[in-house]
Amino acid sequence: MYRYDEFDHKFVAERTAQFRDQAARRLSGEITEEEFRPLRLMNGLYLQLHAYMLRVAIPYGTLSGKQMRQLAYIADKYDRGYGHFTTRQNIQYNWIKLEDTADILQALADVEMHAIQTSGNCIRNVTTDHWAGAAADELADPRPIGELIRQWSSLHPEFSFLPRKFKIAITGAPHDRAAVKVHDIGLRMHKKNDEKGWEVMVGGGQGRTPMIAVTVRDFLPEKEVISYLEAIMRVYNLYGRRDNKYKARIKILVHELGAEKFKSEVEAEYARHPAQSTAVDAAELARIEKYFAVPAFEKLSRFAPGFEEAKRSNPEFASWAKNNLAAHAVAGYAIVNVSLKPEAGIPGDATGDQMRVLAHLAETYSFDELRVSHSQNIVLAHVKLDDVFAVWQALKASDMAAANYGLIGDIIACPGLDYCALATARSIPVAQAISRKFANLTTQEHYGPVKLNISGCINACGHHHVGHIGILGLDKKGEEFYQITLGGSSSENASIGTILGPGFAAHEVPDAIETILNTYVKLRGPGEEFLSTYRRLGPAPFKEALYAAA
Repeated sequence: MYRYDEFDHKFVAERTAQFRDQAARRLSGEITEEEFRPLRLMNGLYLQLHAYMLRVAIPYGTLSGKQMRQLAYIADKYDRGYGHFTTRQNIQYNWIKLEDTADILQALADVEMHAIQTSGNCIRNVTTDHWAGAAADELADPRPIGELIRQWSSLHPEFSFLPRKFKIAITGAPHDRAAVKVHDIGLRMHKKNDEKGWEVMVGGGQGRTPMIAVTVRDFLPEKEVISYLEAIMRVYNLYGRRDNKYKARIKILVHELGAEKFKSEVEAEYARHPAQSTAVDAAELARIEKYFAVPAFEKLSRFAPGFEEAKRSNPEFASWAKNNLAAHAVAGYAIVNVSLKPEAGIPGDATGDQMRVLAHLAETYSFDELRVSHSQNIVLAHVKLDDVFAVWQALKASDMAAANYGLIGDIIACPGLDYCALATARSIPVAQAISRKFANLTTQEHYGPVKLNISGCINACGHHHVGHIGILGLDKKGEEFYQITLGGSSSENASIGTILGPGFAAHEVPDAIETILNTYVKLRGPGEEFLSTYRRLGPAPFKEALYAAA
């Protein structure tokens, strides 16, 4: 895990001191809210419906037990005892007082964290595969490049005032768990003759105009990554629209220029600036890579007697292990996916006490490392198989042992109209109602892997466009209605969901989802998952079943 150097400490300390002065001037009335707005946004502070919301950066989703404990402390002291983990692998606090914000930023700086560039028209938190450095299918850990991009992009003088916000995702595995094709820039690692390089994809995104990114380079040598990203950003800065925020994202530019024209503009810009000037320095990358060194794994057998016995003697644990564990690259270890989606819970929420339990488990069983996933869950990346039962017992005692990872109960949802000033409908009550409807684990397993995502407005913070089942909350003459899409995916075969038809009232949504799933069960082939069935048959049978009564 990356540790701040002298520059990082000074940089974050200076920003915290600057914001303390800015907040004091706002509180005294010396500056207006309009004058204060760009200053607070550069420090991740939003003004929402009921209070300020602070969004804290967790670069590439990785944090230590100490950092998680500090997040718990902030939740208890400055919020209402909980935080909300987001689809950008960050954490948000929804009940912040302005007069406390500088103290919170200082508390974050004390454990090498900050809220810089978690909002505004800049390069936001770089996200990655939440199993990075652990997954059995991984080519190499992408987080060192993620850290390099973080350092390069932080307060970059050219890219701090872009036409619109900008999001980058990276993955080092062939199976895309980082949703790289629905980001402004997505990077996927490839290898040629043992040389690492990156496929560069540009122009993905969700919101009002969802699009899948196009590949502009099939294989970019690793040393050229920063140089090439700069070329992309310069083209965007030059041609991106600033007169209409709804048409300002780079995806619109790629669409309007056309993929080939956009590629040629980037290549021309790249040729004008020799790569040597910003080439990735091998020594610097090696320095960063040391912070992501492989942990001191023990030599273990793939067969763990204690783990197998625990599964045999405890069916509840066996079900959880089947759904929530993933294959580790090292024999005798597992990736533990902790679901923050208990029955009728708020997706992504964790209390201060739960955060402290997670910190303890990381320190005790997972080399002091935690991950936040873009599906709003927590990952313990390196747990010995014979320790998994003890981890599960601690999670169960803290209401974090839901065995629904990857199933219909593992819902992604934004805060919606309960908190967000931009929302047009509530997300949380709908997520809770669906969670209750499908609470039975046998029912969830009957349906198999299904990704259900809910957004409270067209901005799509709940990623509804790429849910196998997506739900979009809309306002219709003062009433909340929910539009359903099917067939979305954020994986390597990414796709945008198709709208089925008219929306449903909130109380009708759980039954509508049940109708869709039961239709799938009737039509699926042997071993066929929901998304495959939908892609084979298209929307017609689902639409017919859903609207037959009407």
